[in-house]
This record gives sequence, C-alpha cells and structure tokens, in this order.
Amino acid sequence: MEAVTDETAPHGAEPVDGTDAAGADQADVGLTDAGLSDVGRAPTRLCIASRAVRPVEELLRFVVAPDGTVVPDIHARLPGRGAWVTARSAVLAEALKRKAFSRAFKGKGRTEPGLSDMVGQLLEKDALAALALAKKAGQVVTGNAKVIEALQSGKVAVLMHASEAAPDGAGKLDALARRIGEAAGREIARIDGLPGEQLDLALGRANVVHAALLAHPTSAGFLARMKRLEGWRAD
Repeated sequence: MEAVTDETAPHGAEPVDGTDAAGADQADVGLTDAGLSDVGRAPTRLCIASRAVRPVEELLRFVVAPDGTVVPDIHARLPGRGAWVTARSAVLAEALKRKAFSRAFKGKGRTEPGLSDMVGQLLEKDALAALALAKKAGQVVTGNAKVIEALQSGKVAVLMHASEAAPDGAGKLDALARRIGEAAGREIARIDGLPGEQLDLALGRANVVHAALLAHPTSAGFLARMKRLEGWRAD
C-alpha cells in the first residue's frame, strides 16, 4: 500500500488525506475528506512507519522543503503534501530505517542526518515559547513560598520543577499537590523535564527551581506541548 500523505489545505482547514486504489477502504477510519469533516469526529492520520491510524495530536507532520529535504512541521501549517509519523523518536527512527519518507513523497524527499535531533529541538523550543506565553498572561508563579501559596489557593493546574531540583524539595511540593488535588477531586500535573537555565530564559528571571501554572488556556497549551516533548523523549 502506498503511504498516505495529505494535500495542502486552506488556512484553518484540516489537510485532506489521499489514498490509492488499494487503500480506498481507509475512509472508514476518517482518512478521507468525508471522514475528516464528520461533526464531532477527531481528525486522524496514518503513521507511515507503524501503519497505525492515530489522532493528529499524537503525530508529527513532515514536508519536503524547497531544497528537497524532509523537515518537521510541528504546527502542521507548512504548504505541500505532508507525511505523518507517531510523535516518538523510536518511531521516526523506524520510518527512516524503512525509507518510509521516500515512499510517501514518491522519491522526492531526502532525509538528512540529525532529523531526529531537529525534531527534539523544535518541540523543546515550542514548549518553552508556550511557557513564556503563560508567564506573559500572568499565570506563572515562581519560588517555593509562592508556589505553596498558589497550591493552597486551589488554582494550580501544573506544578513544575527544574530537572536539577533537589529531590526533597520537589518531593514536599509534590506531596502537597497530591493532597490538594485529591481533596478537590482532580489531578495537578507535574513537569520536571526542563533545566533551570531554560526556565530562567523562558520566565525572564534567574534561579527558577520550582514554579506553578494556574488554571488557564495558556497553561493548558504549555502542558500539551510538554506532554508531546516528553513522549518524544520517552524512547
């Protein structure tokens, strides 16, 4: 079966996947124009490595750049046909091993060494930009005392520690977050995958070790990007 890619879509619209004659029955899983336009149905794509159909939020889109190289399109906005891969570094490695991009782009896509590193860097940059946006919106508090105060207020959605934070300090805040979350019947997300140096840059202050993000759309956006980055790094 020929790998499924997508065609250029108008701004704000979902790209439309195409299938060859052998794959025409994939309309049943939402890969055709009709399937993608179903009300209440989450858009899906076919991973060119695993051949599994997944929601687009679990995938990464790749396109062929003007110079002929395959590049990641982490926001799924670049023009041209797109090929989709499950957002895990091991799955991208499998796609490269199987030369899946060459099949998907009919021999026109050229992969270069370092593609996986490029994806990781872009996902990390995207997460840090989302964190900076949450800070700009006034939804981030830093410092141990202020984080405790925010947790006790019941308004925290995400508790974050620098990757080098001392285990005892992080553990005490985690325990408090669990108690407060259980009392409120909800879970407070925990993030510890970013070093303090990067947190300092994103938040515009020095020596950030612990931070809390209040419940807000910008905080949800950061959490979604961090989960995607963590999933990518999991392999």
